[in-house]
Amino acid sequence: MLSQEFMRNALLAGTFVALACGVVGWFVVLRGQVFAGDALSHVAFPGALAAAAAGVDERIGLFVATVAVGAAIGALGRGALARGSAGSSAADDTAIGTAFTFILGLGVFFMARVSMSSAGSSGVLGAHTLFGSIFGLTAGEARLAAAIALGATALTLAIARPLLFASVAPEVAAARGVPTRLLGIGFVALLGVVAAEATQAVGALLLLGLLAAPAAAAHRLVRRPFAAIALAGALAVAAMWGGLVLAYAIPSLPPSTAVVAVAVAIYGACTTLA
Repeated sequence: MLSQEFMRNALLAGTFVALACGVVGWFVVLRGQVFAGDALSHVAFPGALAAAAAGVDERIGLFVATVAVGAAIGALGRGALARGSAGSSAADDTAIGTAFTFILGLGVFFMARVSMSSAGSSGVLGAHTLFGSIFGLTAGEARLAAAIALGATALTLAIARPLLFASVAPEVAAARGVPTRLLGIGFVALLGVVAAEATQAVGALLLLGLLAAPAAAAHRLVRRPFAAIALAGALAVAAMWGGLVLAYAIPSLPPSTAVVAVAVAIYGACTTLA
């Protein structure tokens, strides 16, 4: 298996992408921002198609769209940032859902534009964005994906302590001088980076499984925050490795489906144990 270059590239990129999803996902679950993570994953679809329609690298569209929308969600979502009343949280979810519908409509529009300019390529690009193409990564793309994911993980760990304080007790954190609003905006923008990078591995439609399932399992099993963060990262990496091996053994099974299936199975097992 490891003698195949595509498998080595997939394992290199997948390991660090999964690690970033696990670490960032733990905070996503803690802060109740799973719906925002799902919305950001789907922002990648019109972002990639818009870049293709403009004749530039699709990855530019992925990152620009997810980071920009992530920062906007962080800036506008008062309930997501401060974990205020249930009503404000519901209002945030409504706003995200409305934006979600609009964004998917833009994706259809840009797909039509790409279809007119290059017949046949829009379907391939749309499939890669929605379902991922980790087995199609080149060595250079795999190294770049690993570097970006490792950087996102390092940044998340660097702000982990104040972000944890701001997530659990936002009013107390703000009173003690913690920039809770800035942390909230920065975190959701960072989530956008992870969503864009992970889209290349598992696709926009299945990203939420890798982002939320290992993190939710870690929340159930471990109460100590930093031990739980480490466990979330480890479970996500295990899901990635297990899914890639399973997809290699069963060629008809898409790797993204296999990875998310293993992640969900891990969550189910951890729920039983807890």
